Amino acid sequence: MTIIESSTRDLLTQIVGRQANRVPTDVSMALLRSMSATEMVSTYRLTPAAAQRLAAALELGKRASAEPLIRGAVLRGSTDVFRAFGSRMRDLKVEQFWAIHLDGKHRVQHEHLVSQGTLTSSPVHPREVFSVAVRHSTAALILCHNHPSGDPSPSADDLEITHRLVQVGDTIGIRVADHVIIGDGSFVSLADRGLMQT
Repeated sequence: MTIIESSTRDLLTQIVGRQANRVPTDVSMALLRSMSATEMVSTYRLTPAAAQRLAAALELGKRASAEPLIRGAVLRGSTDVFRAFGSRMRDLKVEQFWAIHLDGKHRVQHEHLVSQGTLTSSPVHPREVFSVAVRHSTAALILCHNHPSGDPSPSADDLEITHRLVQVGDTIGIRVADHVIIGDGSFVSLADRGLMQT
């Protein structure tokens, strides 16, 4: 039997040995991905070493499924943003707000974490978004944040901060091209939905 043909139980056994029997057969992979090694020890009575091995394997899987943004690569749309951020943000227990900096030809310059907040919000101020953009001569920004609830539907606060950032960007000559909200396996692009206008 190959790794691809192995059951989840068989894979868990390869990582943590007989202790795999302590993990319920119907456990959600999303739940496991979201747990720390300490939580695995207390919840499933794994040894600390086994829990560390399992957490490391899950993190490797998460990293393998991510398609990082490459400096100089052209972003063709919101799907590219989701490919880069979806797997790294879907299991976060707090909101993170990122800005992707683009040059005049829509090529990636770099990305930066603007803020990290709570379960339901991540405070964002235009100063933190645009001070970095001005220093790097950014032509356009794509904003991205996650909803720990798993539902990527934009909230009233999401729309309000997006419109505020669009206005500030228009004033200083840095276009805010999109705001992508990441959920659990899905996303919403405000640009695709025509919600970027103030």
